[in-house]
Amino acid sequence: MRIAVIEDNEALAQGIAFRLRDRGHAVDLLHNGAEADRFLSQEGADIVVLDLNLPGMDGIDVLRALRRRGDGTPVILLTARSETAERVAGLDAGADDYLTKPFEMDELEARLRAMARRKNLEFSARDTIGPLVFDRTSRQLMQNDQPLDIPRREIATLECLLERRGRIVSKAQLITHVYGTGSDAEESAMEPHISRLRKRLDPFGIKIKTARGLGYMLEIVAI
Repeated sequence: MRIAVIEDNEALAQGIAFRLRDRGHAVDLLHNGAEADRFLSQEGADIVVLDLNLPGMDGIDVLRALRRRGDGTPVILLTARSETAERVAGLDAGADDYLTKPFEMDELEARLRAMARRKNLEFSARDTIGPLVFDRTSRQLMQNDQPLDIPRREIATLECLLERRGRIVSKAQLITHVYGTGSDAEESAMEPHISRLRKRLDPFGIKIKTARGLGYMLEIVAI
């Protein structure tokens, strides 16, 4: 699944992302409420993990804006606010569940699984890409169950493009996914990864299209 983790404590957010990615999920990290609101309105997610205390825009306001758009994406709130009134306010604003900090990652995962079951979401660890299969758990691209030899950063590039298949992915998004949040890598650093990955995928009918000035898009032209 694609999970948006919206949390201003970057260490905690990275810890959550590491655990969820290890389970085979795609994770988008956001640390500012206003940026999260824009992301959710434009990109979307399968499930949202949302902190209440955010800079730029409060978590409750992010949640209310999501629901005003008619977006029923499941949302679990993370909050250090243990008062009943705060929890009630979050649930009344449209949250599906909440978890009070500090919490155990096992419990967060269990609550995410429960929400996924209620919404009939699929916890698939494999994604078919034309004649190939991408295994999210092992982070390997395979043909006939045999892994292809692809360097780590090219795999991360493919992973990011695959999460947004059919949509344009900016170089900035790719840099964040491949090099990590806050990286000082230049956007031009993505060009050799894209070029090499494009050559590897082309024989399988999998294309990486360039949207000049905007970014790249993964496209399957043959099965």
